[in-house]
Amino acid sequence: MRRYLALFLPFLPTERWRPFQPGGAPDEAAPFALVERRNNAQRLYALDPAALRQGLAVGLTLADARARLPQLRVAEADRRADREILLRLAARCERYTPLTALDEPHGLVLDVSGCAHLFGGEAGLLSCALGDMAELGFSARAALAPTPDCARALARFSAGGIFSPDEAAAIAARLPLAALEAEEDALLALSRAGLKTIGDLARRPSRAFAARFGSDFPHKIERLLGREDLRVSPLRLPPDCMVERHFIEPLMQRESIEAVLQDLMQEARALLERRGQGGRLFEASFFRADGFVRRLSVETLRPTRDPKILVLLFREKLDSLADPLDPGFGFDALRLAVPRAENFEAAQGDFDAAAARETERELSELLDRLTTRFGRARVLRFMQGDSYAPEHESRAVPAATATALSKSNLSNKIWPTPQEDEPPARPLTLFDPPQPVEVLALAPDSPPARFRWRRKMHDVLRAEGPERIAPDWAHSGPQEPTRDYYRVEDVEGRRFWLFRRGLYERGDEAPRWFLHGLFA
Repeated sequence: MRRYLALFLPFLPTERWRPFQPGGAPDEAAPFALVERRNNAQRLYALDPAALRQGLAVGLTLADARARLPQLRVAEADRRADREILLRLAARCERYTPLTALDEPHGLVLDVSGCAHLFGGEAGLLSCALGDMAELGFSARAALAPTPDCARALARFSAGGIFSPDEAAAIAARLPLAALEAEEDALLALSRAGLKTIGDLARRPSRAFAARFGSDFPHKIERLLGREDLRVSPLRLPPDCMVERHFIEPLMQRESIEAVLQDLMQEARALLERRGQGGRLFEASFFRADGFVRRLSVETLRPTRDPKILVLLFREKLDSLADPLDPGFGFDALRLAVPRAENFEAAQGDFDAAAARETERELSELLDRLTTRFGRARVLRFMQGDSYAPEHESRAVPAATATALSKSNLSNKIWPTPQEDEPPARPLTLFDPPQPVEVLALAPDSPPARFRWRRKMHDVLRAEGPERIAPDWAHSGPQEPTRDYYRVEDVEGRRFWLFRRGLYERGDEAPRWFLHGLFA
């Protein structure tokens, strides 16, 4: 049986922007509201408890609200800031479960199946969640129920609490039709038919509701009553492996934090060993006492579960942070997750290949440290591209991506091996774009005899070619002319790679010459 915790923060917008008295304390006595422009009028978007007690309602125009309550204090609503606060609260709630989803407006739903025992049972979990919201300055209602829709309805339209499946169904049946959160026309039609509660709908044949309000309407009733479970879509996918620690006294010293991280790595290593896996991506989450969550991740080229390597990588990460890790009032929870794990292949006892394996291991560790310090986008490897055109023949990709592609055989091309005592077929230096040159040839389709590049004339002593390259449809399109490439050497011994763009024999209009690269 799955269990879901729904948190509803009815005053989140106004509590986010709470007016203060001259002394600095929250001014909870003065009615306060947030307004936004809708339908060419300033209307109330959110109210605090004092404004609600005075009879104001969301959607009322600001002019009418001022007429009823002249002392009303107002500010501009900011939906984006409200969502950012909700995302911050969702990150805070990940200390209870990684399956945390937004439930807008102003709510969260957590899949806490199998998590309650970590907090002393469901009552302890509920108390911790409400206590966290209160410490952060937000009032909340919470409900634990067997389906997310049922938990949401009980948190928003009842006093909340912990409900077994039978209790949830009984109390949800007494909820008003507003718990459906359907269109106003649908609620009006149901109320005119004499239906007042969810239970009234459940006692009627579902076929009539499906014909009138759509095929999903009966399923929504079943979900509200806790009979049909539609799983939540978490903000972040659950990791392959996760370990964590919670502290009564928050941690503030870096040495203590590193010691706890090392303990978590040892625990994660045991879990990965039992699965025969190693991690490729490791993420450390630091839950600060004020609700802020900081995440740091490191990536390795090969699957690993060695705590010594991970400690070094996380130290590199902490030392290279432009925004240092600020403990504030301390971290009250630390989590180490492995979002990406792969099968771990133990090294075979081949003495002949021991030196090669050691070299590969040292290179991988060096690349891991460089990637951690400078970022994966700045540590690159060259791989063969999917084109025979010179400018697309190779590409630079992050070192970690190159390793993953080679392991998955997505890029199984082999670099051509140069022949001994033969000059290279392609230069190492290419111009992007190719540079135009003026060429004198003995015949239209002959190799160049002389060419001018950068205002200097070069007399060709030797020329080899042509190497004909047809248009690359994937990158250049079918209209790109054919190229004839020549390797040439001038009388001073310098070597160039030139091509003629277009062919006289095919009637291409005004073929032109370009210098594409230089040989060392």
